[in-house]
Amino acid sequence: MALSMRLSRGGRKSRPFYRIVVADKRMPRDGRYIERLGTYNPLLANDDEQRVVLNQERIKYWLGEGAKPSTRVQTFLAKAGIMDMPEIRETPKKSAPSEKTLERIREKEEKTKAAEEAAKAEAEKPAEPEAPVAEEAPAEEPKAEEAKPEEKAKAEEKPAEEPKTEEAKAEEAPAEKAKEEEKKEG
Repeated sequence: MALSMRLSRGGRKSRPFYRIVVADKRMPRDGRYIERLGTYNPLLANDDEQRVVLNQERIKYWLGEGAKPSTRVQTFLAKAGIMDMPEIRETPKKSAPSEKTLERIREKEEKTKAAEEAAKAEAEKPAEPEAPVAEEAPAEEPKAEEAKPEEKAKAEEKPAEEPKTEEAKAEEAPAEKAKEEEKKEG
């Protein structure tokens, strides 16, 4: 008889509870089993003592009789120190990303690297031009003092206007239209 240690599901819908059992391989998952060896409750926290409960003496007995644990049960037994961890097999080639996907990933990485390099270059650029601008600024100030009287007069005639926002322009537009209409009528 081929024996296996596996999980047998119990519990209601969306509330699983498993028994760790020894059963004949030919029996259905939740069907008849030979002996219950423990329980597994996935709804409890990972560090809870009652999440996985094992009867270690009986498990060792059934391993000696030739029972083969399922991957999940073997993981529980490995964490309890009874067996070694199951080997993790490589994923099949079917699940590997295609060449086109790999190419897209490479392109995305290149773009991010280029963007980072551009950001670094921009961060370094403003530091260099600031020094010459600082030197030119004092040179321009004396020129403003020595400006010709004609330029001073023009500067005094034109008052400094603040840049108008779109909202201000929208408010002034109907007022200007009304003034133009009055001029045409009068």
